[in-house]
Amino acid sequence: MKMTTRRFLSLAAGFLVSGLVLAGTLDPPGPPAPTMVTLQQIYDKLGTPASVPKTGQTGCWDVFGTPISCAGTGQDGALQKGVSVSPRFTDNANGTVKDNLTGLVWLKNASCFGQQTWTNALSNSNALASGACGLTDGSAAGTWRLPNIKELQSLIDFGQFLPALPAGHPFSGVQFGEYWSSTSDVGNPQFVSFVILGRGFVNIGFKGDPYYVWPVRGGQ
Repeated sequence: MKMTTRRFLSLAAGFLVSGLVLAGTLDPPGPPAPTMVTLQQIYDKLGTPASVPKTGQTGCWDVFGTPISCAGTGQDGALQKGVSVSPRFTDNANGTVKDNLTGLVWLKNASCFGQQTWTNALSNSNALASGACGLTDGSAAGTWRLPNIKELQSLIDFGQFLPALPAGHPFSGVQFGEYWSSTSDVGNPQFVSFVILGRGFVNIGFKGDPYYVWPVRGGQ
């Protein structure tokens, strides 16, 4: 079959257009987008799991409270799961103590304000500044706060009692009674979670009750 001149020219034009299009795709693209990221961005993307601290408990007991061997019981004292640091605390010699496990900084004097209602506990913590309660750290009002319940619980060592704090802790004025947290009971907001420092128990109390105040600063 003979190809007509018109058809030949049409095909040739098509090849030329196609060639131009294909050639266009071979042109170098614009500058690449930045690909450098920081280490923090990588951590944020991957997600860094929070470590759960050890409870401090190393003993085991039967249902009657009699001490027994921990081997094979599956009790906390047998497994001792979690993380720990040594030394646990650093006395900063300025009225503050740093918890090397959590990074939180606590007022060294754990009973500077005595027993207060919850509202007063909040305001006293928020107003705390260098020059009060033995502080010489240069902190200003608004630096300190009342800890939430998890922060307060983080101090507890369930291998100790009266008080339930790690052995050798550097705090002063520690009381065995109730310490306020800033965490309200969502089921009944007239009540707030507190820790009984003598044994480390958590309970809830009426906001008008007088409990102890232990300010903290730092944290995420």
